[in-house]
Amino acid sequence: MKDMETLSVAIACDHAGYEMKEELKRVFESRLFSLKDFGTYSTDSMDYPDTIHPMASAINKGQFDFGIAICGTGNGVSMTANKYPNVRAALCWKDEIAKLARQHNDANILSMPARFISQAEAEQMLETFLTTDFEGGRHIQRVDKISKLQ
Repeated sequence: MKDMETLSVAIACDHAGYEMKEELKRVFESRLFSLKDFGTYSTDSMDYPDTIHPMASAINKGQFDFGIAICGTGNGVSMTANKYPNVRAALCWKDEIAKLARQHNDANILSMPARFISQAEAEQMLETFLTTDFEGGRHIQRVDKISKLQ
């Protein structure tokens, strides 16, 4: 795993995730090599695909190591991000799930439900997500099958 100081991370949200996104930026921005904010930039109602598609596209192209996607439930942002073949967005609501998403699924986007977790839980999950390695081994063939249609 790279040191956090060398990671490039993208972040995006909808209006329900705006406040959580801003606080995560405040906490993590100085600890990362780069943190690009794809929006949204207020609590004004908006459509999450408008921010998630550009972020997920950048992750898909390998422009960032990881992404963070936040909406009210985390479902909409995950569904949108997972339309891209090189994206593995994992909806997480507990630290252990974030850890296993990295270890077993090589997830590259952490999706969080802002209406159902605390800021402290979000910060802990993000710390875990960014510092946990993919285990490889028996998980490699499973992960390789994710974006293949059979």
